[in-house]
Amino acid sequence: MEQEKKEIGEIRVGYPDCCFSVGNNWFRYRAGAIIVEDNSFLAITSTTSDFYYTVGGGIHMNEKAEECIVREVREETGVDYEVDHLAVICENFFIGNDAGVENLNCHVIEFYYLMKPRGKKDAKCESYGWNNAKEEIKWIPLDEMSDFNIKPEFLKTRIKEIVEGKGIIHIVNDER
Repeated sequence: MEQEKKEIGEIRVGYPDCCFSVGNNWFRYRAGAIIVEDNSFLAITSTTSDFYYTVGGGIHMNEKAEECIVREVREETGVDYEVDHLAVICENFFIGNDAGVENLNCHVIEFYYLMKPRGKKDAKCESYGWNNAKEEIKWIPLDEMSDFNIKPEFLKTRIKEIVEGKGIIHIVNDER
């Protein structure tokens, strides 16, 4: 039996990042850093965002996720952090609301790495994120994370489990 072929529209690729869109769907492969110093979580936001998120970004074609997060942390904070371990794999589904992905069905696979503490909060932010928006960092005390709009949500609700654990947590976040 011959399979029916369906027209799916133009495929747009976000080279060098591993992301693409097909029709009304967008996919991205991303790495995020969970950085904790002195019981504070390093979060980032931008001039176009109403929430905080992890340092990180799109994994480039032919780049290992662990290499990506070391590169992204250096680019976004100006300091070198080492990976402790892969802490979370998140399958993230949502309807896009940022320019470029607005109203698209978004599917993002995210690898979150817990980074080894360095014993100092000397990170500086000189980066520009999505849509070339200026980013800024904020150290949020772990016991105050519930007071902030942080995405994905599990970063607020499971941060202590992530920081204290050595295993990998698998999370499916479906906000569609």
